[in-house]
Amino acid sequence: MPEAPQMLVYALEVVGGILLLFLGGDLFVKGSVTIATICGIPQLVIGLTVVAFGTSAPELFVSLSSIMQNADDLAVSNVVGSNIFNILVVLGCSALVLPLQVEHRLVRRDVPVLLAISSAAWGMASAGRMTWQAGVALLIGLAINTTWEVRSAREDHHANIAPGDGEVSTTPLMGRAMPIAVVQLVIGITLLVIGSRVLVSGASGAAAFLNVPQAVIGLTIVATGTSTPELITSVVATMKGRTDLAVGNVVGSCLLNLLMVLGASAVVSGQSGLQVSAELISEDLPVMMFATLVCLPIFWSRRSISRIEGGILLIVYVLYLTDNVLPRTELASWQDEFRFGALCVVLPVMLTVIVTQVLMYWRTRTSD
Repeated sequence: MPEAPQMLVYALEVVGGILLLFLGGDLFVKGSVTIATICGIPQLVIGLTVVAFGTSAPELFVSLSSIMQNADDLAVSNVVGSNIFNILVVLGCSALVLPLQVEHRLVRRDVPVLLAISSAAWGMASAGRMTWQAGVALLIGLAINTTWEVRSAREDHHANIAPGDGEVSTTPLMGRAMPIAVVQLVIGITLLVIGSRVLVSGASGAAAFLNVPQAVIGLTIVATGTSTPELITSVVATMKGRTDLAVGNVVGSCLLNLLMVLGASAVVSGQSGLQVSAELISEDLPVMMFATLVCLPIFWSRRSISRIEGGILLIVYVLYLTDNVLPRTELASWQDEFRFGALCVVLPVMLTVIVTQVLMYWRTRTSD
């Protein structure tokens, strides 16, 4: 009976790694925000850069650690799975708590940019290998997008604040906070490094033990674990009435996953490139594209995500998860029937609801 204890060790490594990533990411964000505030960086810029990068730190460290341990499939599937989880689960759960209001800027700019970058990433990976040159291109895109975000946000901010607002005050307490912030930053990075290594080790061991591809573990367990900060942040923001923050957090996180995490992973992979499995190219990357594409009509209709639409997003994720897990169970022979039923029943219902929402929106708009 040595197998059961060994599997228990892998499970504990996965859970322990996720907890370390969560704690490390939290300390990293707190320390970074404190240091940026003391240095006089505006809160708006901190939110768009430091906090955004901090919430994507678990995905970054896990993917880089995966490459160091020769687990390329885990690195890529972590990014793809995190984006699918963010759009379908984080938005779905947040919308069930409270209908989400969507800013016009997201529909006009951010979601189309996310769709374009998702298409570009899919194209770069379509040959089965993402080169370091492709990674450099994604990182350049990250720099351009971040600069654009900060400049446009600053313009909107200055247009809406009164003179004297938004100034950073300096007090002796802020000077004392600097050493604490540095300690938080160092401990946070340390926990992120350790947590990512433990999580990748446990996930790789579990995949080998269960004879399951690493990509499946990355798309499900690892992606869920690394996306926990986004889920908690969005749900809490929604409960506090900040639905715009919840939606922006999801879109921003998806952009960073593709530009920063995938880009850095491809660069670190070096001359050999980042290997991408055929299943990811033919099945999971198209699902990521479909989830991103669905955002446009949902966001466009009334510029909100209703509870019904949130429920549909969650149902789609359950179907996607079932499709990944089903072939590894005793019901593997039913996968074709399951896919046929999902395409013939669920997809038409989902499209009908979205089209109805759009038509109702236009009818209301024309009557006004």
